Amino acid sequence: MATIPELKRRIDQALGREQADLVIKDTRYLDVASGEIAEGDVAIGGEKIVGAGERYEGAVEIDGRGKVVSPGFIDAHVHVESTLVPPAEFDRCVLPRGTTTAICDPHEIANVLGLDGLRFFLDSAPHLAMDLRVQLSSCVPATHLETSGARLTAGDLLSVRDHPSVIGLAEMMNFPGVLSHDEEVLEKLAAFDGAHIDGHCPLVRGYELNAYASCGIRNCHESTSLEEAAEKLRKGLQVLVRDGSVSKDVDALSPLITEKTWPFLAFCTDDRNPLDIALEGHIDHLIRKAIRNGAPVLPTYRAATWAAARGFGLTDRGLVAPGYLADLVLLDDLESCAVGTVIRRGRVVGDETFEGRTTPDLVGHDSVHLNPVTPDVFRVPASGASCPVIGVIPGKILTEHLRADLPYRDGLRHADPEHDLLKICVLARHGTNENVGRGFVKGFGFREGALASSVGHDSHNVTVVGASDEDMAVAVNRLIELQGGFVAVRGGQVLAELELPIAGLMTERPFGEVRDRLLALRRAVAGMGCPLEEAFLQLAFLPLPVIPHLKITDKGLVDVDRFELVEA
Repeated sequence: MATIPELKRRIDQALGREQADLVIKDTRYLDVASGEIAEGDVAIGGEKIVGAGERYEGAVEIDGRGKVVSPGFIDAHVHVESTLVPPAEFDRCVLPRGTTTAICDPHEIANVLGLDGLRFFLDSAPHLAMDLRVQLSSCVPATHLETSGARLTAGDLLSVRDHPSVIGLAEMMNFPGVLSHDEEVLEKLAAFDGAHIDGHCPLVRGYELNAYASCGIRNCHESTSLEEAAEKLRKGLQVLVRDGSVSKDVDALSPLITEKTWPFLAFCTDDRNPLDIALEGHIDHLIRKAIRNGAPVLPTYRAATWAAARGFGLTDRGLVAPGYLADLVLLDDLESCAVGTVIRRGRVVGDETFEGRTTPDLVGHDSVHLNPVTPDVFRVPASGASCPVIGVIPGKILTEHLRADLPYRDGLRHADPEHDLLKICVLARHGTNENVGRGFVKGFGFREGALASSVGHDSHNVTVVGASDEDMAVAVNRLIELQGGFVAVRGGQVLAELELPIAGLMTERPFGEVRDRLLALRRAVAGMGCPLEEAFLQLAFLPLPVIPHLKITDKGLVDVDRFELVEA
């Protein structure tokens, strides 16, 4: 809270009696309230904007000619763990691109470590240069159809609800549990009734959407079609327009952004890796892409700033106006969202912004509790050749529920790489059982080799896809040695890898090194003949049994539409 001397100083700076701390001179700025581009100086005192439009003098002055000042961008839903780096590296990665606030759900680490994972994020947030707000993970485990490393009850979540970085309850992914009166799900919704509750309801429409929203759920980031998003808007859900490394929905949803709808929209990345952030951008990329698709320029920026802030009750930001937080982005070009200077809490962001910080100790080392495997672990006993097959849809986390005839010999089904039918297995890695789910998948395209990952939404067991049992075993065993990560194997040899020893989800490497490792992995996977741009992230969503239509967990194949295990 401001002290009386601080308020007096702001008043004097705003009146021009006293020099402002920082002034952006002779600039243009986004007037979010009117939807126009205004002209004049923007003056900052401490962490707040004290003047906009009039002439000011500042202790530090920035030449704003030819620039446009926007409020800082807000990522309305992100899993920091999917950037593969911990929070103190995440802000170093995205803040210079204009993302000054992010609403995160530590759902991934919570499914591995439980409250310890949540507390790691809560302990990290106050030390970051950006503003990282935390939603408390609602689905740990995500469903009863998988084995996670932890379980969080409503009581567990309430024990940390009053932390100053907490906004509310994170995405209620278990929409089938909501609709079927699952007691544990309803306990969490009741515990946070009246607080902010995030949604997650892919393809849910009509009566079922009414029922889901009636529980106080306020948004959804899972719309993949214009019709689905429009219905959610009509029923009071703020639509978070997403573009991650796999789920890319801006193209489909750009027409939704209009002068009428922008107050009920926002942008989010959900799951986006450092390579894509380095090559394309973060929220700046989504803004740029929407405008390129024909979305009106100013409503797009208003959705990315003011609307996002209001959707989460953050009333102190999102405007270039006196009294608001001085989280600002100086754009070299408005339509291409060319980010120049970024200001966070009244200070210009530079290398020194991230120096000298104390951050909590990293957690979750030695979290892959698996014994070395042999190729026979991946054998698929069966009574015939015909079986369900997961159909990968490039750029989507939705999958198809296919059926195919596999080579069948000696009571076993085998992969058929010539027809792009590979084996996929999920191995429980949390030490509570030795489950192995077995099945087949179409869409990875390589004829030899294997890919293994300890990132497998949402329980994060080990997932491996391969053309041969032998290479699958090599990939999994290397993953065990690394204590988590991504591994590409061909002919018994490791082609590329990235270790993720922090809960099997994140690395201790700086994001620049992560980018380089991901480039090497991308080249290796392409060299294997895989057509997918983000093969490891596409693989990571195949164990996610709350996204239609056919998925696989350590317990077996899951028909998501029926929300039950099916015979492989």
